[in-house]
Amino acid sequence: MTDTTNAAITLSDKAAAKIGELLAGQEGTDQALRVAVRGGGCSGFQYALAFDKAKDDDHVFTVDGVSVVVDKVSMQFVFGSEVDYVEGLQGAGFQVNNPNVVAACGCGSSFQVKEDAAAAGV
Repeated sequence: MTDTTNAAITLSDKAAAKIGELLAGQEGTDQALRVAVRGGGCSGFQYALAFDKAKDDDHVFTVDGVSVVVDKVSMQFVFGSEVDYVEGLQGAGFQVNNPNVVAACGCGSSFQVKEDAAAAGV
């Protein structure tokens, strides 16, 4: 595990409160919010948010009392992002506001980052 002193990802107040509420219902106190990026979707990548235990090669940091873990590969795509919790007409859920995104699909579930856009000729 790599302790990251400067949070590479921030949480909005609403997200931190909701995560704290959800973790309060989990067994064991070693659970953290895992923020990951997976290949897929119409724009190339999708976010994967889950509660998980930290692994040996993860970046680990605490934001507003919430433990956050990011694997090394995902860190390059999500560095500088903010996780927010939004409630709207289409439901409620977590949203990642990522400054590295240059394109997203119409439904908002997948995205493309600067390096991919250059490789695709965008």
